[in-house]
Parts: sequence; C-alpha cells; structure tokens
Amino acid sequence: MKDSLKPGVTHRFVYRVPREKTVPFLYPEAPSFQAMPEVFATGYMVGLMEWASIELLKPHLDEGEGSLGTHIDVSHLAATPPGFEVTVDTEVTKVDGRRVWFKISASDGIDKIGEGSHERAVVVWQKFKARVAEKAVRQ
Repeated sequence: MKDSLKPGVTHRFVYRVPREKTVPFLYPEAPSFQAMPEVFATGYMVGLMEWASIELLKPHLDEGEGSLGTHIDVSHLAATPPGFEVTVDTEVTKVDGRRVWFKISASDGIDKIGEGSHERAVVVWQKFKARVAEKAVRQ
C-alpha cells in the first residue's frame, strides 16, 4: 500500500441504475422479493458503495494488492427508480495498517438515498487466494 492513502482522500462514482439492479432481481428465487416494487435494491446500493470505495483505493495499492469489505453500516433513505443516475461519494476517514475506513453517501439527483460508513482490508491477493483454497479442501 502506498503512502498516498491518507484520511481526506475522496472519490466520486456515478452509476445509472438498470432494471436488473432493482429489488425483484436481487434474489429471483425469493417470492417475497418478486412481490416488491422495481426500485434500486439496498443490496445493490451496498455493492455500489463498496465498488466506489474499491475504485478510490486502486491508485494507492501496490501491484498484487486488492481489498475486501469487512464492515458496512449504511442507511437506505429513499427509493430510486431504474434509469436514474446514482452518485456515490466516498472519503477515507482513517487508515490503520492494512485497514481503511470510509464515509460514504449516495444521491440520485433528487434525494440522498444512502449514507454511512464502510471498512475494507487491504490484502495481497496471492496470499488471500491460497488461504481460501486451503479452506475449500477442508469442506
């Protein structure tokens, strides 16, 4: 991880919500989700917030490194229909070793749709994949 990753680093990420990212598509096998309206699903919003934070980290990581989400605490504040652009703003609030914390918010151009905090761990992919492979053989 590079020294350039410090509190105050920000990133803005824009994403147009397709119909396939609405609630009925979250778990197509779940009848309860199928009965819900076609609005941006909380699960996909969380993923979008993680994606924005991953993009923020990219230029600050060394070759072979990546990051994994370890904690997220967000509120979903407003519904967003498909076709709207969602803008996610993410900011590094703390760096402690390989752990990085973010403040995140999302807006659809009309409403603030989500906000909260997120934590990621910076990992060396080769080591991480080896641990996962070892775990898989124990199944």
